[in-house]
Amino acid sequence: MSESPDRRYGPAPLPQPRGPVSAALLDALRRTPHDLPAGLGAGLDPADPLTDEDLQLTLFCCYELHYRGWRGVDEGWEWQPSLLALRAYAERHFEAAVRTLAGPLPAALPGGVPAALADVVAADDGPSLAGYLQRRASLAQFREFVTHRSIYHLREADPHSWALPRLGGPAKAALVEIQMDEYGNGRLDRMHAELFRVTLGRLGLDTGYAAHLDAVPAITLATNNLMSLFGLHRRLRGALLGHLAAYEMTSSLPNRRYGNGLRRLGLDEVATRFYDEHVEADAVHEQIAAHDMCGGLVRLEPGLAPDVLFGAAAALAVDRLFAAHLLDAWTAGRTSLRTTAPIRIALRDRPRPGELPAAVA
Repeated sequence: MSESPDRRYGPAPLPQPRGPVSAALLDALRRTPHDLPAGLGAGLDPADPLTDEDLQLTLFCCYELHYRGWRGVDEGWEWQPSLLALRAYAERHFEAAVRTLAGPLPAALPGGVPAALADVVAADDGPSLAGYLQRRASLAQFREFVTHRSIYHLREADPHSWALPRLGGPAKAALVEIQMDEYGNGRLDRMHAELFRVTLGRLGLDTGYAAHLDAVPAITLATNNLMSLFGLHRRLRGALLGHLAAYEMTSSLPNRRYGNGLRRLGLDEVATRFYDEHVEADAVHEQIAAHDMCGGLVRLEPGLAPDVLFGAAAALAVDRLFAAHLLDAWTAGRTSLRTTAPIRIALRDRPRPGELPAAVA
């Protein structure tokens, strides 16, 4: 029996709180829209916004109102003024931390943006999570990795699609070309989110939209919140395109390694199709993203060149923290997930015996 559409595609049920501010927000969302307590955001004053569970979950809950929404939550909350004020307060902490993390950026004239993007990518010295997953990861660790990534991949492409109505000309055409591939050129079975759902199911994991939200830590939410921050603010449209360009320019080889890692663990071509599809698609997207999309944007709006480079640097910097979190946990022999919320196993899409190694089947 297959999952019902609302389980697969959302909206998801509200998550568990992770601190006083997210607790107050989640309590409010269960009722009709009303003003949140004055000064609620003042409870968000973290030493490190990127890894603060309360702040990142608060932001994620606010942002999700602009995506699929939350099950049972009044849609009037999306534009409730006091909620937007809380979101803006959290965003200021988050954006400031991301700008500090990204550090100084190379100067680039508009015509030199593609080359400058290549320099930003080449300078990335993050730990090789893909190499670990290819050669060393256990099946349990690979399942953890997929659990983390499910928060993004089950809505893949959606955050970057916020840029479409904010662009014109060559940049818009290039983004449409990339996004069409992400959305399977209109075929449900080829949408990247659907391919990833198959991988989740092949690994015996719950395939519902945001099903693993309670299990992933703040740094995983931060990788997702960064896209939403860029996507929901027109002033950050250059950063959003730079973010996507960085993803496309660093995707092909890691996805080959992910696929090879699953094959090493005994998974079949159905399980690896999501990663195999990205190897070919992203090799093409890399050039489109750097030259046609970002290059096209700054030719029309030269003042956005620094934003494009910031978006790329921010994407790579936050992903470095994400990779380090996973590898540090695994090296220490512990889980990279929140121990208070174990992985949700699929009950209806569990693989048949013999499809996976015995540790999962």
